[in-house]
Amino acid sequence: MRQLDDAGGRRTFVLVCDRGDDPVEALSDAAKRHDLRAASLTGIGAFAVVTLGFFDHARRDYRRRVIREQVEVVSLIGNIALDRGEPRVHAHVVVARADGGALGGHLLGGSVEPTLEVTLVEAPATLQRKTDPSTGLALIDLD
Repeated sequence: MRQLDDAGGRRTFVLVCDRGDDPVEALSDAAKRHDLRAASLTGIGAFAVVTLGFFDHARRDYRRRVIREQVEVVSLIGNIALDRGEPRVHAHVVVARADGGALGGHLLGGSVEPTLEVTLVEAPATLQRKTDPSTGLALIDLD
């Protein structure tokens, strides 16, 4: 990851994931290394395999869908906030198949192929996540 800017407590980074990297692990590791306590992220690239999630409220868990084909990342957006003192990535992704069909959901994992380029912009604050008892999700707590 390379830092591009540092203006007013708002650092900007670019992370380039290599072939075979898991995007969630790479983002989490980078957030820990650079002590990101609140940030937004956007990205583009491609995956050989990607796991998408859809939160099922009744089950209080994600329905997982593994896409085992080359797909283009047409939109990656998310944030980073602290969860029990550690940076946690929350990202949504839309991927396109070769025929132009699109799939999307929570980015739960995958394998980059050939690259994933992500821009992270730090907020000059700290955001905390707190487990919501009604859903079991770790949501940003503004209190």
